[in-house]
Amino acid sequence: MTNAGKSGVFSFQELQTAIKDNVITSEVPIEGEQVQPASLDLRLGGKAYALVSSFLPNQNQTIEDIIHVEDSYGADLVKYVVDISQGGVLDKGIIYLIPLMEGLNLPDGVDGKTNPKSTTGRLDIFSRVLSDKNPRFDHIKEGYKGQLYLEVMPRTFAVKLKQGQSLAQLRLRRGDSYIGDEELKNIYLDKKLLYTDTAVLPIDEAVISHGLFMSVDLKGVNGIVGYKAKKNSQVVDLTKRDFYKITDFWEPIEANKKGTLTLEEEEFYILGSKEKIRIPNGYAADMAPFEAGSGELRTHYAGFFDPGFGYGNNGELSGTKAVLEVRAHDVPFMITDGQRFCKLYFEKMSEEPERLYGTEIGSSYQFQGITLSKQFQKVVEKK
Repeated sequence: MTNAGKSGVFSFQELQTAIKDNVITSEVPIEGEQVQPASLDLRLGGKAYALVSSFLPNQNQTIEDIIHVEDSYGADLVKYVVDISQGGVLDKGIIYLIPLMEGLNLPDGVDGKTNPKSTTGRLDIFSRVLSDKNPRFDHIKEGYKGQLYLEVMPRTFAVKLKQGQSLAQLRLRRGDSYIGDEELKNIYLDKKLLYTDTAVLPIDEAVISHGLFMSVDLKGVNGIVGYKAKKNSQVVDLTKRDFYKITDFWEPIEANKKGTLTLEEEEFYILGSKEKIRIPNGYAADMAPFEAGSGELRTHYAGFFDPGFGYGNNGELSGTKAVLEVRAHDVPFMITDGQRFCKLYFEKMSEEPERLYGTEIGSSYQFQGITLSKQFQKVVEKK
């Protein structure tokens, strides 16, 4: 493989090489549109196993051993199988296991990390990747050789999906790619990572502590600060684009004079960051789903930010807001405008990718505000 001596996240061109060299494997040819600037979209297989509960394999078990061998606990784990080869509905509140079309044949020194795609998180579809003999979600061991599986649980809406669609992404990494605070401060000074609506956020106002913090915006746009998911809505078909009326599925949240919002326990919200983030071309980032110091809540489900997000080809963009997928746990929780809310970890690329995040490659969220998933119409209809 190329760049064998360089540490960092695999670039677009390295991912292409990994496909050619069968480091990333699939019986069905991998399509060009799956390869993103710093990640690969993973496709669903044709079966979804409805499970009694989530699980993880131990260090000696394969996933197939668990779900298929009757003398293992798999006999009591699988309730039924849904055929999604031509399209099928996954009910909310049910855990499913879906074999993915891609597998891996990683060389020594290369590991992987997975994360839900943006659309997956914005639909409140809880998902995470499993691999054989690995008691951890979303982390692929160095040198792993085997199949990949996706655990999926729709939490708010029942969803219709089919074989070949992507709910998760994979990053491959060589060596230590994470960037420490001192280096991140230097990158901030050079590349101007956070913007307000009008200007660069000065570094002495930025909070860098084991990553870069961002805050929540409760002033909003035209008086709307976000959306709260409605209960008992219709099925969302993931093949649709700009199709569903927002108000059939979501309640718009209006700003108040105090700049506060009380998150109801276990309700799902879409909010936006106050700052706009830029990801320079030689870097990638991911957002932590939990930040313990920010309260008993989850602030993000889909966390990959590709090179070029909010940055453009040559730094011509002044950032893009991050969309926050929020769920309060245990107790209702009041948040305030500008409250520190989430954190991004930065990683270096092994090389600058030839393909960058942006509308020219079909990226959906380069200029997003408080944006729902692409299945919903862009504007809230007035009653």
